[in-house]
Amino acid sequence: STMMLDERWKNALVITAIVLAGLFVVAQAIKLWAKSIYNSWLADPSTPLDVDAFVDTETNPPNYAKVVFMHSSATGGRQPVEGSIDLSSFESPHVEGLRVTQRLDARDGSQKPHISVDDGAVPLDLMGEASSRGAVNTRSTPRTRRNLRSRKPPLVIGTIRMGFGHHRIAYAAASWARAATEDKEAGDTYFHDLLNIDSEEADLIKSADAFYSKMSRMTSNFGGPIEKLWGKAMLKGDGDALRITGLMAVQLRPLLKGMPTDTPIIATHSLVALAAVACGFTNVINLVIDNHAQFFVVVPQCLNLVQGPVNYQSFLRMGVEPENLELAGHWIPRDLVENIPDDCERRVNRALSGFDGQGGERKPRRILIPVGGAGAQRAFIVKLVKALAPLVEKGDLQLFLNAGDHKHMETAFVKVLKETGLTDYDVVTSTEGVREFRDNLLDPNAEPAKAITLFTFEDYFPAVATTDILSRVSDVLACKPSELAFYPVPKLMIRRVGDHEQFSALRAAELGDGTLEARTIDVALNNIQLFVDRPELLVQMNESIVTNNEAGIYDGCKNAVQIALERAAEDA
Repeated sequence: STMMLDERWKNALVITAIVLAGLFVVAQAIKLWAKSIYNSWLADPSTPLDVDAFVDTETNPPNYAKVVFMHSSATGGRQPVEGSIDLSSFESPHVEGLRVTQRLDARDGSQKPHISVDDGAVPLDLMGEASSRGAVNTRSTPRTRRNLRSRKPPLVIGTIRMGFGHHRIAYAAASWARAATEDKEAGDTYFHDLLNIDSEEADLIKSADAFYSKMSRMTSNFGGPIEKLWGKAMLKGDGDALRITGLMAVQLRPLLKGMPTDTPIIATHSLVALAAVACGFTNVINLVIDNHAQFFVVVPQCLNLVQGPVNYQSFLRMGVEPENLELAGHWIPRDLVENIPDDCERRVNRALSGFDGQGGERKPRRILIPVGGAGAQRAFIVKLVKALAPLVEKGDLQLFLNAGDHKHMETAFVKVLKETGLTDYDVVTSTEGVREFRDNLLDPNAEPAKAITLFTFEDYFPAVATTDILSRVSDVLACKPSELAFYPVPKLMIRRVGDHEQFSALRAAELGDGTLEARTIDVALNNIQLFVDRPELLVQMNESIVTNNEAGIYDGCKNAVQIALERAAEDA
């Protein structure tokens, strides 16, 4: 019986060895097949974009099977198109002096709103804009194009409407670009949102964005292990993530190929910068998001600008060459930066009023609570509003609730206000209404008509712009540590969506203009109580903002525009 048992063990070991050997052979075959597919994608079509030369393949070796699977899933096997989509532009209905791009002719069968040439749109002509914006694009040398521009190149702000963050940064950059136009240092500023170019390429982006937004909402609301898994996934923007994004960028080239390749492109989404490099653009600036270094957010063969020194050091250690990297500062709108001294003085005076013999009455703290573009955090924000209700009833707090264009958040806010008995509130539904609300509160002696104001919109632009507009008259911005973590306003950093955001909260805390991340309602309430009970924390944050501003910390977008124009002048 012992011999029979030994024989069975031997047979089992042989079978196991054969199975393992077979699996190894299959795995190697899949790897070789995937590698050949990946290389065929790089060769056809061949583009200037070279991710593998940018990423250290020894420390970040390609996982070919992963790259092929993810790219095939995202594109459905679609072959990149070599042509270009003819574009036009029209005056932004929201931002004076800003031109918005779209496709020249409406897409067949599309229901997307489109402005025809008869209704005011003009064919996009960046080569001859200084003399005739309506001229048809023709090919010429870079020097000829520079002469046509009279050394005043247009500035293209390239972005993708994924959530609010990338658009918010794009509008911030556009505000400084328009200033350069006003100072006659640049031609027109074009807001080039790839999703606004109605096309198959835009449809590819929409599919990816829908998946990200859905996952962000689900994981944030579920919390626990599911949220942790999604959070960890947001830290895995490795070389393969950049390879996958680079392949997608090749698909998007028709959205940019109608422009001269020496046009300055300031990209607020890495996918735009990758597509521009793949098209052969020579003056591409990528505004790197967050405060956590990942290959996913930087782009080969262009200038990557970062907001803080930690990211700068980290990217250098990852192997990004110094000529592709520069420390610029935070991505902040011009209006916020230029009014920092006055806004901080007004906040400090409000914070001190009624304390320690300062005179006057104690002022309620104004807390601005926005919802991100993905619509995540509903459960946490609703709990926070409910917890703040007693302070509102006592007159210690005023709440500015920005539901954006998320109907589910408007419904959630209305429900929690009813449940807590806070039914006496104002509602603002237009950009004009938001600006009137802000302008009234710029008077140090003015207060809002109601303790709570709900901002809710049908359109996308006011949903994004409202937080920027109201930041000037808010004492505290309570937000997740996203792009808003870098804003020059005292901040209560609430629970993140994705672990990569935790490092942005650290940046704010170390600069002295924000708290550490409040992961729970109790911690958030503790911070708010500090703001309410004493003036010192608010005074310190505002003083830090003034100091940071004097050091140029918030000049990132201003510097990006200046760098783009300097590079354009060098190429002229």
